[in-house]
Amino acid sequence: MKLDTRAMRYLTSEDWRVLTAVEMGSKNHEVVPTPLIAQISGLRGGSGVHKCISSLAKVNLIAKVKNAKYDGYRLTYGGLDYLALHTYLKRKELYSVGNQIGVGKESDIFVVADSHGTQHVLKVHRLGRISFRTVKANRDYLRNRSSGSWMYMSRLAALKEFTFMKALRENGFPVPVPIAQSRHTIVMSLIDAFPLRQISSVPDPASLYAELIDMILQLASFGLIHGDFNEFNILIREDQAPTPQPPSTSPQPTSTSTPPPPTLTPILIDFPQMLSIDHANAEMYFDRDVNCIKRFFERRFHFTSNEPGPFYADARKGLGRKGSKRLDVEVQATGFSKKMAKELEAYMRDVGVDGDRGGLGEGEKESMSGSEDEEDEDGEDREDGEDREGFEEEDELEEENENGEHDGGQQLDGTQKAQGDGPYRVGQKSARRDSLTVSQLANDDKT
Repeated sequence: MKLDTRAMRYLTSEDWRVLTAVEMGSKNHEVVPTPLIAQISGLRGGSGVHKCISSLAKVNLIAKVKNAKYDGYRLTYGGLDYLALHTYLKRKELYSVGNQIGVGKESDIFVVADSHGTQHVLKVHRLGRISFRTVKANRDYLRNRSSGSWMYMSRLAALKEFTFMKALRENGFPVPVPIAQSRHTIVMSLIDAFPLRQISSVPDPASLYAELIDMILQLASFGLIHGDFNEFNILIREDQAPTPQPPSTSPQPTSTSTPPPPTLTPILIDFPQMLSIDHANAEMYFDRDVNCIKRFFERRFHFTSNEPGPFYADARKGLGRKGSKRLDVEVQATGFSKKMAKELEAYMRDVGVDGDRGGLGEGEKESMSGSEDEEDEDGEDREDGEDREGFEEEDELEEENENGEHDGGQQLDGTQKAQGDGPYRVGQKSARRDSLTVSQLANDDKT
């Protein structure tokens, strides 16, 4: 799905209030009634609310549902994208949006930049995009679960990935630096690396294989199993080894001397499928991770390890070795509860989302037909359920009541789609240079 941010500069503070009201109403309604939108937004005068609704519908941030039992609107993925970007703007965590560098079954990836020009990666989770027909077929599942919506599950996937990425980074694992999280999106550091699936040969396959298997065991020692450990979710970064300096008495090296080969450093990404080593199916997921690496190295590099395993029993024995923490327990204590993990796992299992295996990876581009048109068009209200963590819209409306208006002048505007080598490859034009930034938008308005 394309992230078109050109309309952000034209949205008023009232438009943002109405868009936030639709999001809040979506907690308990598939289609949010128009009177409820007016009530939540707190705007005086019905004509003003209807004008905002019309403006938002024109740019596909909200959508009117056909054949609904009452007059109402639903929030689209574009509307949720705008709300997340607006939150980053207010926090001063993002300044511009650049090229799209990856499309997968479950997410879109963009290059972004902060106000200092530092490039980052914006990952937008879109659970239900490919498998929405399955969601419709499982209507009873959604009706009986107040939390069974694409919006809530995308939030949970983003929260889970950000929480695990932060915990792994703090404990020395080679993962991107988590910077910020809002709704269904994550901002992380940009890695200059290639996905393992794009690499045709390496100088020492045995060394890289041993490092990846050791990473699986190291995760297990911290109580975690990645669940989707394959060539799509492993980046290989080339770190150039320093050239040894010859002694001052020795002759200068000739131009034919070859530099030392680069050091290959694997970087692990994509954590929505990560689970505890105490999970009921932990052994199956552990063996699947190991076998994925074995098969890939046999097929791509023609390398087969002489040592069997490692096996799940061996991983259990190494649990807590060298004083390692139980990160599965620690993550639950930091906000991503066991209940949320079960909800996300059940949803992903029922709609057929199970990692990148069997389909395109994060960096492979895929034709996404009917992603918005296939969304739910029923006008049924969902049952009132338990409170959901991660909703930020109440605080935003309260902040507007205190401060008057949003920072309407700070707008984002993305540009063309890039043909990237991988989801985190830096070989694109600068996000700051390719984007229309805040100052540029102001100049455009003047002209």
